[in-house]
Amino acid sequence: QVQLVESGGGSAQPGGSLRLSCATSGFPDSYALGWFRRAPGQERKGIACFSRTDGSIFYVDSVKGRFTISIDHAKKTMFLQMNSLKPEDTAVYYCAADFFPRGSCTKWYDYDYWGQGTQVSVFS
Repeated sequence: QVQLVESGGGSAQPGGSLRLSCATSGFPDSYALGWFRRAPGQERKGIACFSRTDGSIFYVDSVKGRFTISIDHAKKTMFLQMNSLKPEDTAVYYCAADFFPRGSCTKWYDYDYWGQGTQVSVFS
């Protein structure tokens, strides 16, 4: 059974840090894992992803240099370290999986399996 379970959300002040976790199970050998977020009043958007096929990692410009994906393959867990947080990072964060990746992990509409989401709030 496929499962993705996020944890680690919460509140932080601007400039602070949080680390999100995405524990996975039931995955095939080939997949892409992505982090998405939905800010208040906005659509859900992909912000970072990892390709198991070639090990590549991608970040959108708004989080590049501040957020970092890491993978613990033994624990089948993906992390998102979020530093230098800004109020505009406030959102519900989701991890998701694409089991039929076609090249880059940035084909955001191909992600079929989703975690439940975790809230991140950044305010003074």
